[in-house]
Parts: sequence; C-alpha cells; structure tokens
Amino acid sequence: MAFTFAAFCYLVALIAVAFCIFFAIYTVICIDELRTDYKNPIEQCRNLNQLILPEYGIQIVYTLLFILSAQIVATLMNVPLAAYHILTYLRRPVMSGPGIYDPTTILNRNELTTALRVSWIKLAFYLISFFYYLYAMIYTLVTSP
Repeated sequence: MAFTFAAFCYLVALIAVAFCIFFAIYTVICIDELRTDYKNPIEQCRNLNQLILPEYGIQIVYTLLFILSAQIVATLMNVPLAAYHILTYLRRPVMSGPGIYDPTTILNRNELTTALRVSWIKLAFYLISFFYYLYAMIYTLVTSP
C-alpha cells in the first residue's frame, strides 16, 4: 500500500468537494429564502457572489489535478462542470464585482427557478462525486504496489 500521486489527487478532491457541498447547500438555502421573500435580494446576491470564485476555482483546480494524474473517469466527470462554470462566468451580467447573481434580475421567476435548479443539480453532483472520490482513493491506496 503506497501513497501515490493519484491517491493524493483523490484526497485533495475529497476535501475540496466537501467545501463545494457546503457552498451548494448554502446557495440552495439563500435562493430558497429569496423565493419565499425572507431576505433582501441585494444582500443575498452579495453573499452568494462571494462564493462563486472560490467554488469555481476549487472545482477547476482538482479537475486539473485529475488531468495531471491521468485519472480518466474523474476527469470525464469534472470537465463538463468546469466548462459550465467557465461559460457561466463568461456570460455573467455586467456588475461592479465578481459573481453571477444580479440583484436586479434575480427575483424574476425564470431566473430564480433556474438558479435553484442549477444549485440542486450541483449539490447532487458534488454528493455523488464525494462518494466516488472516497471509493477511488481507497481503491487506489489498496491496489497500488
């Protein structure tokens, strides 16, 4: 049993996905509070926009680690989400700071339901990824010479 670079990548991804799960849960809660009119959209969008760059950066970093360690399945799992993150950020509304949530349009029904749906899908993806990375890390540690 040896600690290889692939096992290191899975360990880093496991910790990073735990943070992404937290970000996704927080996003779902904030968008649901906007949907039910409990919070001010300007504050909520400011809070959500602060998490966008760290979440995108974390996800892209561990995707690059999987590419460097030649983990094909993990790379194929993460490249579509990384591409989605990049395209979403490039198509963001014009705002003064970084982020993708615009307080002036977030309360539109279509924007709110789309943001909530995307948040739930990302949460499901991160949960599935967490358990896959845990399995893959243990498998890599056990089978490495």
